[in-house]
Amino acid sequence: MYNVSDILETITMIQQEHLDIRTITMGISLLDCVDSDIARSCQKVYDKVTTRARELVRTGDKIEQKYGIPIINKRISVTPIAILAGASGGDVVRYAHTLDRAAKEVGVNFIGGYSALVQKGFSPGDRELIASIPQALCETEFVCSSVNIGSTKAGINLDAVGIMGGVVVDAAKRTADRECIGAAKLVVFCNAPEDNPFMAGAFHGVGEPDCVINVGVSGPGVVRAALAKSGGDCDITQIADIIKKTAFKITRMGQLVGTEASQRLGVPFGIVDLSLAPTPAVGDSVAHILEEIGLERCGAHGTTATLALLNDAVKKGGVMASSKVGGLSGAFIPVSEDAGMIEAVRCGSLTLEKLEAMTAVCSVGLDMVIIPGDTPADVIAAIIADEAAIGMVNSKTTAVRLIPAVGKAVGEELNFGGLLGGGPVIRLNTHSPARFIQRGGQIPAPIQSLKN
Repeated sequence: MYNVSDILETITMIQQEHLDIRTITMGISLLDCVDSDIARSCQKVYDKVTTRARELVRTGDKIEQKYGIPIINKRISVTPIAILAGASGGDVVRYAHTLDRAAKEVGVNFIGGYSALVQKGFSPGDRELIASIPQALCETEFVCSSVNIGSTKAGINLDAVGIMGGVVVDAAKRTADRECIGAAKLVVFCNAPEDNPFMAGAFHGVGEPDCVINVGVSGPGVVRAALAKSGGDCDITQIADIIKKTAFKITRMGQLVGTEASQRLGVPFGIVDLSLAPTPAVGDSVAHILEEIGLERCGAHGTTATLALLNDAVKKGGVMASSKVGGLSGAFIPVSEDAGMIEAVRCGSLTLEKLEAMTAVCSVGLDMVIIPGDTPADVIAAIIADEAAIGMVNSKTTAVRLIPAVGKAVGEELNFGGLLGGGPVIRLNTHSPARFIQRGGQIPAPIQSLKN
């Protein structure tokens, strides 16, 4: 039987505490679209994506109406396009235009997978795709891109790191008239997961089924509200327990939506990504959860410890609520997408160095961080290398999504609008790492990679 109090609690979560399903993402394999002729390959890609995802948006809308649960985004991820580009040759940007047309046709918010996996080296297709990323992101609206430059097993491809510093700069410059949005649609990974439903880093791994549905949940506002209702007398063990119980409830909703979407679309249900995904809306912030636990401001000493507590409790609660957990799963800290993070940067409490420390214990990494527009490519590359090292040594996913704000300096702001939000340009250490980046080569994998 349905419990009336549970129903009322869920309604409150949705109406007052910003509870939603952040995304249902359909993963589509394009391995059967490989062709030596790029025109034929692009046509196969367009036909498969539009056929498989034809009902995705309508299905999401129907589930919203049935349960009253907001589903904010409907998205698609595809096989890394570098694989197709290596077989077909030709102008790889044609694939980006094809994906963009397909995304527009089926009505999704984003399509991810303009990607390459180069943690151990480059194939010709990888090099062509990476070189084309700035143009592709400039000329498309819905396409997102990612490059995996390291892993715990392989180490870090420092040549790729150096190249990506320049790619980030170029992507920002080409879209300077649109708030440098190109860089906001580009993620550089270490240990990239193959079943991540969140953009901009989603791609469909080669070990995944031909087609699958993955779900990303949200709910920072719900967690904060639960902590606020508990009063000020709880010790930290009780705080962790409250977060676990709340994460369980949030994840059950994700499991329900994923199962229903899978049945309606006739494709396998993949995973629920447990990540708490914030928005710029007031009351929907991971930073505000940390402040509810007891910090005066996110970025204060103690921030890394409280974030570690939050991340662990979310995983412990969520994993019991879903039959399949995957993706990134934890707590996101995208600066421009989190109202509390934005406030903390504006007042000087949150610095890049503190953010880097926080990434050692949370999901992803330095995400949606706005930096000065004149930042040299080698500084960006070194920031990528630092984050990759954290991921490699700790056997976790880390990523970098930096936005060089062309023509803007520290303290000035960009505003993307929507879920991408906006915020101030953060200060960087400007001492040069150029000699380190220019050495190139491969940073060896850590000893814990030898687990066989």
